[in-house]
Amino acid sequence: MKKLTIDLADRSYDILIGRNFLPRLGDHCSHLKSVHRALIVTNPVINQLYGKIVTEGLRSAGMNIECVEIPEGETHKTLQDAQIVYDHLIENQYDRNTLLVALGGGVIGDMAGFIAATFLRGVPFIQVPTTLLSQVDSSVGGKTAVNHPKGKNLIGAFYQPRLVAIDLDTLGSLPPEEFRAGMAEIIKYGIIEDPELFTFLEKNAEKILAQDTQCLASIIETSCAIKAKVVEQDERESNYRMILNFGHTLGHAVEALTHYARFKHGEAIAIGMVYAARLSAHLGKCSEAVVLRIKSLVERYGLPSQLPDFSAKEYIESMYRDKKAHDKNIRFILVKDIGSVEIVDRVAEADIQKVLAS
Repeated sequence: MKKLTIDLADRSYDILIGRNFLPRLGDHCSHLKSVHRALIVTNPVINQLYGKIVTEGLRSAGMNIECVEIPEGETHKTLQDAQIVYDHLIENQYDRNTLLVALGGGVIGDMAGFIAATFLRGVPFIQVPTTLLSQVDSSVGGKTAVNHPKGKNLIGAFYQPRLVAIDLDTLGSLPPEEFRAGMAEIIKYGIIEDPELFTFLEKNAEKILAQDTQCLASIIETSCAIKAKVVEQDERESNYRMILNFGHTLGHAVEALTHYARFKHGEAIAIGMVYAARLSAHLGKCSEAVVLRIKSLVERYGLPSQLPDFSAKEYIESMYRDKKAHDKNIRFILVKDIGSVEIVDRVAEADIQKVLAS
């Protein structure tokens, strides 16, 4: 087992990466001494796969465990679906010594974290991510949220988990398209911070897609370490943490315009990264060779690289509604080279339109 620590003073926590430790999950919650009840928040598919083993792992620590299911998918990452969990907590008289356990992918992790941040003004929670995307991205860093019909993650809070427990064995149950979607965020880490990671992804695509154990452990640990470093420097995204949004400005617009039903999050981000690179080249920030490397790697992992058929006006209007918009300006993270990006607070609509039309 590998252990990384995010150093945030009294909000610090560990990220554990290993295999077959869900049955012993309670052993890693010994620091939560006041907790006496735990509520697992998950979806029906994940509950059937891992609900029993996580329940037994937590009961070994003396906790009373219950479970609530949220329907699967991004379309259920809403206040209305969160209400299911709030109702259970209130009706069963849960108190501030309750532990929420986010068991699932990014949707479950974001929702359960948001509920933990807001129920009784805050109860502890842990992340048990079961998808590649959630293991390397959404489970780490304390961003919690639900969607609004007009934009992704517009209702949320910064609220750190007490533990992130990444069991690599859960990746074996992932559909291939979910695994590929998770690769988008790993590609992103290479682009924004680590050219060696990017090159490793280029050279080892076949092994990674075949879920080679050593390759997986390496890229997941590297990705989590990069995110930990960024979060430690800028927990609440005042500036530096914004580099983690590379590809997300347009990616979130893709998700919103398709009502969160056509593309998985990682697929939308893959499209956003390709077009952010094209915009970078258009503005003279990077070479066409960098754009080609990014596009080629995205496509090599079976991810989409072309925008769905909406007008430039529709994309721009959606980006203005995104939470990353700043003073009525569209903010982009632009690439200078593999491993180096720049935060640009104001990108002209005319430049965006040209790239969207290309």
